[in-house]
This record gives sequence, C-alpha cells and structure tokens, in this order.
Amino acid sequence: MSAGAGAQIQPSLAAIREAQKFLAQYFAETRLIAGPFLSQRTAKNVYLKLETELPTASFKVRGAFYALAQRMKKEAVREVIASSTGNHGAAVAYAAKEFGIAARIFLPANCNPVKRGRIAALGAALVESGGGDLASAFRLAAEYAKQPGVYFLNDATDLDLPAGPATIACEILEQLPKASAIVVPMGDTALIRGIAAAAKQVAPQVRIIGVQAERAPAYYLSWKQGRVVGTETCDTIADGLATRTPEAENVRDVRALVDDVVLVSEEQMLEAIAILLMEEHVLAEPAGAASTAALLKAGEGCGDFPVLLVSGANIPREVLKRAL
Repeated sequence: MSAGAGAQIQPSLAAIREAQKFLAQYFAETRLIAGPFLSQRTAKNVYLKLETELPTASFKVRGAFYALAQRMKKEAVREVIASSTGNHGAAVAYAAKEFGIAARIFLPANCNPVKRGRIAALGAALVESGGGDLASAFRLAAEYAKQPGVYFLNDATDLDLPAGPATIACEILEQLPKASAIVVPMGDTALIRGIAAAAKQVAPQVRIIGVQAERAPAYYLSWKQGRVVGTETCDTIADGLATRTPEAENVRDVRALVDDVVLVSEEQMLEAIAILLMEEHVLAEPAGAASTAALLKAGEGCGDFPVLLVSGANIPREVLKRAL
C-alpha cells in the first residue's frame, strides 16, 4: 500500500532536514547497534536503533522539541499541555523546561508509575483523569486548552510533530545504507508516519513495517479496512501502543506509507523484553520491544538487514519481573 508516485508526502524532506538540523543542537544521534543473538536466531543481519538513549529514555523528545519550537515561532506560548500515557508527557515536560515555559500533563488513572515519576521530576503539573485510558485525559486537556496562551501539543494530530521522529529514519539510512526494513511500534502513529515519510523520500525500497498490540489493534484494523475502526478497549501492557480511537487523516497516511502491519501478543512482547535484556543487553519497555516481537513472529517480509526500533525504556518493575 505504498504512496503513489505523484502523492505529496508529509512531512516534506525539507521539513525533516530542518528538524534534523534543529534537534542536533539538543541531542546526539542515537546509536544503531548490531543484534548478534537476534541475527543468529532469525538468520538475518538484525540492527537495533536505540531511541532509549535520548533524554527521558524515549523517542518522543524529538517530536515534542520540534513541535514546541515551531509553535513558539508563530505565537506566544504561556503553557504547553499534553494528554499522555507517559512518554509524550515526559517529552513535553522536558521540552518546556528547556524552553523555560510551564507544562501541564493530563494522565489516565493508574498510568505507568515510572513515566509518571519522570514527568513529576521534570517539574510539570500533573492532572489525573478518572478514566483508565487516554480518552478521558484528552477530553480534560482539550477543555483546559481553551484558555489563551495554552498550547495543546497533541502528538496524534500536531502537523509539525512528525518531522521530529522522521529524523530517526534519516539517521538509520546514514548509519546503515543497506537497511532493508524498519520495524516500528505504532501507538498514535506520529512515529511511523514520520519515519515512513522520510524513508519513502530518501530510500523508497526500504520496507516500513508497523507493529501493534493484539489487545490494542485499532490502527491495524483501520489500516486493513481503509477506514477508521475504533475499539472498545486498549488494555495492553504496552501503554505506548494503547490507542483505541484512530484519526482519519492518520489512517489515510498509514495506508499510503506503511507496507505491512503486524500484531503481537502480550506474551510475545514479554519474551522480546527478556531477549533484548538478557541477550542484547538492551532495556526496553513493552512498546519498545514490540518491533523485536514482530521480527520473531513474522520476519519473512523484512529482508536481510532489518532495523528494529527500540522506542522507549520506561518499564515498570513488575512488568520487567513478569518478562524475566
């Protein structure tokens, strides 16, 4: 389901290069390392892209930094807010602190304690919604955002944000020009939309493979059916993949840019966490291990040089215990 030749891919390569130049002022490139155990097990040359090396231990700071900086160019921002299961909230809090503005993060009830602690440590105000998933936190944030000077940085819909994570693909293709596929966890899809947009413009032969949790398959179902398909629940250990209400524009972009989407079970993610930690010495949260789970489940479409995106490392202790 690749983009037609005439289609205008967003973000444009010019915007992605601008984001790359901007982000280089704040972060070093993350490493791309060989995965010897995974390579042996799959008979491929497997590489791991360690987004866990960024501040807040997740890829999300790329998009939050870039989107916030772009908005501050256009208007005065008194306070930036976000609704988040954790990693995006921490990224927004980190960017706000760096740029010297207030941050307020709206969280679902019972959110990942590691991520909650990280946000609190960065000095952002925390607002816990009553609901168990992101929908109620989003509603509270949207209401609060009606005040003047408040910028709601919504990573599912912000137009500037995907250029941030798109820089990951540029780094991968510089670090490993012969990459055959990039396997990417899919939550709100800003990550895969950015990476796919960059890859399709720089190296269109590289396959982009998305991964969702079996227990949170909304974007997978939407990708399959070509229309928005929501789910009643998104109850998965991979809080970074827990979306149940897709955006129509995101479904359209994912269908245009993503070559395949794989579903992985809770057990497959737990096994992947254990393999990454014990065999490759890489700590990953469930969403960050989903790409490894997908390769182990369905690696035939990945070519000889697959790159697995390890998107985050903020794993609660009890989940790590279960994995081990």
